[in-house]
Amino acid sequence: MPEVTRDVVLDKLRTVRGPDMEGDIVALGLVSDVFISDGKAYLSITVPADRAKELEPMRAAAERVVREIPGISAAMVALTADRKAASGAAPVQRPQPAAAPAGHAHVGHSHGQRPAGGAPAKAGIPGVGAIIAVASGKGGVGKSTTSVNLALALKANGLKVGLLDADIYGPSMPRLLKISGRPQQIEGRMIRPMENYGLKVMSMGFLVDEEVAMIWRGPMIQSALLQMLREVAWGDLDVLVVDMPPGTGDAQLTMAQQVPLAGAVIVSTPQDLALIDARKGLTMFRKVEVPVLGIIENMSYFVAPDTGKRYDIFGHGGARKEAERIGVPFLGEVPLTMGIRETSDAGTPLVVSDPDGEIARIYRDIATKVWAEASAARDDKTRAMPNIVFE
Repeated sequence: MPEVTRDVVLDKLRTVRGPDMEGDIVALGLVSDVFISDGKAYLSITVPADRAKELEPMRAAAERVVREIPGISAAMVALTADRKAASGAAPVQRPQPAAAPAGHAHVGHSHGQRPAGGAPAKAGIPGVGAIIAVASGKGGVGKSTTSVNLALALKANGLKVGLLDADIYGPSMPRLLKISGRPQQIEGRMIRPMENYGLKVMSMGFLVDEEVAMIWRGPMIQSALLQMLREVAWGDLDVLVVDMPPGTGDAQLTMAQQVPLAGAVIVSTPQDLALIDARKGLTMFRKVEVPVLGIIENMSYFVAPDTGKRYDIFGHGGARKEAERIGVPFLGEVPLTMGIRETSDAGTPLVVSDPDGEIARIYRDIATKVWAEASAARDDKTRAMPNIVFE
């Protein structure tokens, strides 16, 4: 079968009528960011922000025709909700927006003022009790390894747990959990999550090859995250752990705006440079009114296996002092060990490969504290939901 190219996709999209049935979406210059990998097509359509809900049928039609292309097994189409249409596009009339179907969520930015009565309630994920984000201000602090072991520790503590790899650009869960293959589509648009060690797992790494570079703009990230959240058959879970990408960008804002997070866990190493970036993550979550469940100090110290002597390679206690300074729980110290590195590379995390070991005990203790904090935050009905506004 010949390879599907961007031009083939664009030709097919010319059959989709533009807003108000004038022209087609390609001729109007509304299509951008066409990306094809492993038989899957990803693209965005630029529309006025105040018409995003109304133009959802156009997005669905584009997704449908792309899926009909021989050689395309799946399509993901996002609406880029900008204040102005794409450059060169015909002016789009703005009739009164049609009401969205009940329960329907669309991808886009929120504009304007907070509606009277406060922000609308954010739709949860059916069957999922609590959603916990694991975040860091910078890369290289062991956030993904911490996410995996935290999820497994929550399961070891008796909970039903899922794990979402929200790091679109650098998904690592397939390797960390030794999972290969592709997720299967079941009824409708739903996807069955992958599983190992008793965890239900979803990652962009299951959908594209490991060496493929994901070159996406914000709306594409938003669409991918929401589809992996809401179009995956998670089943009944006590908690869904979300491994966030480093930093404070589109993925974090999408999660804070679209999902009722029970809270966020911040991972940092002890040195000042990492803590500076961790503070940015803490500040962001506080600004969008997501509870910070606590801070984990990763790579806290190193104990030489031959002598038993302890070395504070990156300093020690910085995360604990930061937690005390800003008034959030300090969840624990995870040492720097050869075992964590080796088992992470092998896809056999220490919580399952050495469940009675000291490191597994540390992660289980952290998991106990995280779940206690998340349960308390989830039960706090007085906490206002954020409404993120982009001007």
